[in-house]
Amino acid sequence: MVQTINAITPLDEARAILSQHFDLKFSKAVERATEKVFDRVRDKIPEIEWPFYAPLIFQINQLKREKDAVILAHNYQTPQIYHGVADIVGDSLQLAVEATKVRQQVIVQCGVHFMAETSKLLNPDKTVLIPDSRAGCSLAESITADDVLMMKEKYPGVPVVTYVNTSAAVKAVTDVCCTSSNALDIVNRVDGDTVIMIPDQYLAQNTAKKTAKKVITWAGACEVHETFTAEDISELRHAYPTAKIIAHPECPPEVIDAVDFAGSTAAMIDWVKTNKPPRVVMVTECSMSDNVASETTGVDFLRGCNICPHMKRINLENVLWSLHTMTEEVLVDPAIIPAARLAVERMIEMSRKGD
Repeated sequence: MVQTINAITPLDEARAILSQHFDLKFSKAVERATEKVFDRVRDKIPEIEWPFYAPLIFQINQLKREKDAVILAHNYQTPQIYHGVADIVGDSLQLAVEATKVRQQVIVQCGVHFMAETSKLLNPDKTVLIPDSRAGCSLAESITADDVLMMKEKYPGVPVVTYVNTSAAVKAVTDVCCTSSNALDIVNRVDGDTVIMIPDQYLAQNTAKKTAKKVITWAGACEVHETFTAEDISELRHAYPTAKIIAHPECPPEVIDAVDFAGSTAAMIDWVKTNKPPRVVMVTECSMSDNVASETTGVDFLRGCNICPHMKRINLENVLWSLHTMTEEVLVDPAIIPAARLAVERMIEMSRKGD
């Protein structure tokens, strides 16, 4: 019987299966090859745990060269993935832009499923893999293509701006995509004085406060950000009176009103690196705070975050297995690729015009 690693395989069992194909011992060669990675993450990964991660990182980096693969990783990935094996890191917009430039024939998406679909839309002739296809998104699951068509029928002629946190099918019936980085700019650039902005109700509400246009929303939300409250911010102020508190615009408006700065993942990172506050709380996903901390000196990062369970489905074990077996491949219905791709390309082009 051939043993395989699937979505429900426990990590210890997955490692045992991988050991049949790869040397996962922590040798001197592995230690030397990964020492620069450990220097970046030593504040987030205890030294006693490094011998567990290092052989996996070593083998992934070896294998991706053999397979002509590139690894794209979102800011919410764990430090061992973000710093250890990723070739390109960033938020949804950065990954979408960079996906158009990759020369490798295989893309491994360390993120959630809609991100892998976006990479496939932009690279229909390349092989796109996601290590765990269960890595979904509450926003992507909150709306369907039929829902969008219903809204377009209800508001004829009103342009539809769709968050990239959606399926390819939804993108295919929209006018242009956006990310949290460029939402306001995209809304202001589309024609008319009214816009349908879906599916994140809080990103739409926070954008509406900054534009003269009427914004029609949908009742979707990010499960990481929607649970933060103004009371949480008040408690953080009390616990850390000297700290700056920054948040993602997927948080409810009352949270955004209560923090010192709000912006996309890329904007939050830039703000911290530029302003260098002595102490900061990033009201977002926990691994993002860890990854920024590993790249930033002179700033004390305090906890005030939530964990995305979908992002955490991606781990070193299933990344290595994905490359080894070339699974799980992400496919998009060829019939919807042109329209869905156009919505993403319009977003990228409109963002470039705003540079």
